[in-house]
Amino acid sequence: MSLTFKPILLEDQGRYRQLLARCPQVTSDYSFVNLWGWALEYGLELAWDAELVWIRQRLPAPVYWAPIGPWDNIDWRSRMAAIALEPWPPTFRRVPEPLADAWRAVWEDRIQVVEARSDWDYLYALQELVELRGNRFHKKKNLLNQFLKTNDYVYAPFSPEIVREALEMQEEWCFWRDCELSETLAAENRAIERVLEAWQSLEGILGGALRVEKNMLAYTIAEPLTDEMLVIHFEKGCSQAKGVYQAINQMFLAHEGGAYATVNREQDLGDAGLRKAKLSYNPTGYLKKFGVVFA
Repeated sequence: MSLTFKPILLEDQGRYRQLLARCPQVTSDYSFVNLWGWALEYGLELAWDAELVWIRQRLPAPVYWAPIGPWDNIDWRSRMAAIALEPWPPTFRRVPEPLADAWRAVWEDRIQVVEARSDWDYLYALQELVELRGNRFHKKKNLLNQFLKTNDYVYAPFSPEIVREALEMQEEWCFWRDCELSETLAAENRAIERVLEAWQSLEGILGGALRVEKNMLAYTIAEPLTDEMLVIHFEKGCSQAKGVYQAINQMFLAHEGGAYATVNREQDLGDAGLRKAKLSYNPTGYLKKFGVVFA
């Protein structure tokens, strides 16, 4: 059976989210907001196969992501034999640990499973990031307090007006950071713009912003991954405002995070600076992911 891959459409999200909810583990990569935002950058496509949806990345080279659905109920040997994945043998990336373990139990040494540390999701206790108590968060709390003392700020949840302001601030942020000189930042900028422009059509998406004298200094874009976990997709602030990142992180979670126990702040992509920043918030755990190559 040949799978028919098609570009991701907004009308896919209801069906997709139903299957995502049936996954034994949900990582940040597989939220619909994340797929939508990065779809053009990675050439992402979906193919529907009964109780699974397959994800293919075309750029910069063909590779598959983990299929989404009730992994525990799938006869993987029969399913893989029944479909035609091209090129063969297939290579998968961003495979969550439970699925990698299930495939390893079926195929043993006939597949190569490689830990992908740069793709691990960082997990945090939400209440810890709101309270910032103890020596572990001393520097974060000091920076937050500096922002609070020196700025006449207002926190605001996203509304159509705030979304427009976020688009304007993102354009300014890219100017501050010279996005045109970095393909990584330019690609992220395009992904953020794609999400903001589709804001009214995306289900479950959350956002919050900090304003000082009616000027937006920071914003956060997030989404519930599960009933207990909130994922932070994007977080941007004006680097000239000391403590602004600590402020938007703390205030967004204090205002919007009450229903969740855990914060997922996505992966570090192997970037040393980003890894240091994520570790500085004292993660409580990780969602591990792997690369899988079939022989």
